[in-house]
Amino acid sequence: MKMADGSTILRRNRPGTKAKDFSNWPDEPFEEMDSTLAVQQYIQQMIKKDPSGVEQILTMPDGQDEGVWKYEHLRQFCMELNGLAVRLQTQCFPATCTQMTATEQWIFLCAAHKTPKECPAIDYTRHTLDGAACLLNSNKYFPSRVSIKESSVSKLGSVCRRVYRIFSHAYYHHRRIFNEFEEETYLCLRFTHFVTKYSLMSKENLIVPIPECELTPGESEA
Repeated sequence: MKMADGSTILRRNRPGTKAKDFSNWPDEPFEEMDSTLAVQQYIQQMIKKDPSGVEQILTMPDGQDEGVWKYEHLRQFCMELNGLAVRLQTQCFPATCTQMTATEQWIFLCAAHKTPKECPAIDYTRHTLDGAACLLNSNKYFPSRVSIKESSVSKLGSVCRRVYRIFSHAYYHHRRIFNEFEEETYLCLRFTHFVTKYSLMSKENLIVPIPECELTPGESEA
């Protein structure tokens, strides 16, 4: 992107940039983003502008491929969930959270093993985020960031179900950490709207109370 004086804006955090100055460059209209990573760039730009503006963040630009839009959002969710995982490490220990649980009715098995089995909650969290990263960066299923086969898009729902369990464990067992993280990022709110909007999870599996989420399944852009 060029400024009026002809200078070019480098949209990159230089080595040594302080955290408070990350991504400190002007917004750019989506139609002017000339990059294979334009969708990711646009989503991150909208989050930075107002993380509480969930509907605006999830509103797909005209003409955008819906499969790519869903894929890029899920990539972004997983990246941001690493921040919650880091915070959980201060309270969620294998000796105290021996299983990945939410309410007493929910015990989750870890799919990272040859045969799914129980894992301490913090290990489940790490394994799930690692597994999601491996799948979403797979050249076999997602070789392109501008076009995605429907057979690959269909895999996003299972990733959503697994990573959502990190939210549910944090909410029911580490409420202070969950609340502090959510107040800063609105990530669970945005994720719940996202999976509801695109029918990626069933309502009965959305067990973290999100009263603001009033979308009905299937309310996605055509």
